[in-house]
Amino acid sequence: MDALDIAPLDLHDADTAATLLAVQRRAYAVEAALIDYPDLPMLRETLTELQESDEEFLGAYADGALVGAVSWMRLGDGTVDIFRLVVDPDVHRRGIASSLLEVLAALEPTERTIVSTGSLNAPALALYARHGFVPVAEREVGPGVRLTDLERRAIP
Repeated sequence: MDALDIAPLDLHDADTAATLLAVQRRAYAVEAALIDYPDLPMLRETLTELQESDEEFLGAYADGALVGAVSWMRLGDGTVDIFRLVVDPDVHRRGIASSLLEVLAALEPTERTIVSTGSLNAPALALYARHGFVPVAEREVGPGVRLTDLERRAIP
């Protein structure tokens, strides 16, 4: 894999949105297996729902192909709320998620960033810990399915 290019994604472009949806489904299928929750809502998201999202998106491209993405919204208090961080399983463990988080942090400086992931998703929890996120809560979202809420505070 050559150098990674990270750029905003325009989901009004049908091809871009369809490619992202495919990457997202492959990525969330891995999480669904890790947390034993085949009904993960992100696996059922339609192309129209994705395109109508209010989130902002950055995509990671390797050799011209979309291999990952991060989406977020800035809340009223300035908090950056990361909604999704996906990497195509074919290119896991190559620093793509870390690069997306680093570019997002530079692009959207904030006092507080929040994210949630499946409590049994050890790779995601380890990734977020490496980037300064700490668990702040855990909640049940379905029978036997728990999410961990994490946050990262800016260093004063």
